[in-house]
Amino acid sequence: MCFTWTLLLSVQYTGPIPAERGAELAMGGGQSETSALSGTGRERAITTTQNSRPQCVLLLLVLLLQLYMVEHTHTHTHTHTHTHTLFHHVGFTLRNEEERWRRSRRKRISQGTKMDTIPNYEVCTKPSTEEIRMWSQSFERLMRNPAGRNLFREFLRTEYSEENMLFWLACEDLKKELNNSIVEEKARFIYENYISVLSPKEVSLDAQVREVINKKMQDPTVQAFEDAQLQIYTLMHRDSYPRFLSSNIYKSLAQGSSGTSSEA
Repeated sequence: MCFTWTLLLSVQYTGPIPAERGAELAMGGGQSETSALSGTGRERAITTTQNSRPQCVLLLLVLLLQLYMVEHTHTHTHTHTHTHTLFHHVGFTLRNEEERWRRSRRKRISQGTKMDTIPNYEVCTKPSTEEIRMWSQSFERLMRNPAGRNLFREFLRTEYSEENMLFWLACEDLKKELNNSIVEEKARFIYENYISVLSPKEVSLDAQVREVINKKMQDPTVQAFEDAQLQIYTLMHRDSYPRFLSSNIYKSLAQGSSGTSSEA
């Protein structure tokens, strides 16, 4: 863009000679430019210059305006794309920071009041070596397996974020309920224990999802917490799952299972 402006400003005017300069040449000044005027063509050139100068200036202004608009449009498009990506990353980072703050808060409450008791884990069979190995390949496989959920839940408890798994399990249980009166009862339980800001087990949800839940709770159904469940699932996947794979809880089980398999 800077090069374009410099080029335009450096262009010299090569059209007909202005009237004032024509008069000077008629009196003998500027021999090198006298050849541009000859006989009766002098008056014609002067008249043409006086009429065309405003048009040349206007054309130059229009060209500069078009160049500015092209440059501005390109810059705006690039800035918009960059800003959208930036806001996406910042939004997820803020949710992670909020989740860490909530874990710290729950840790203080738990240590101060000892209000938490270890809930019953899901009944499951002993996982095979192949199943344990696949848990490191796919979070979905981990969450589909009761033994995998129990192990992941044990890890979440060490990070004071077990309520994420408890909320997810409660939503799965709600989806299976067919009795409408029990659906409402379970929905109220989930809301009071995991959604309410007064609960020490409140899960981390954004304002938009909370607003949707509040509307659905006027007449709760088995899908009342669908958006919230997906958000918590995503949070566990992106935030907790990578640390779980690096934890001693998972590594000790994976190594023990691998050693047993090799001995057999």
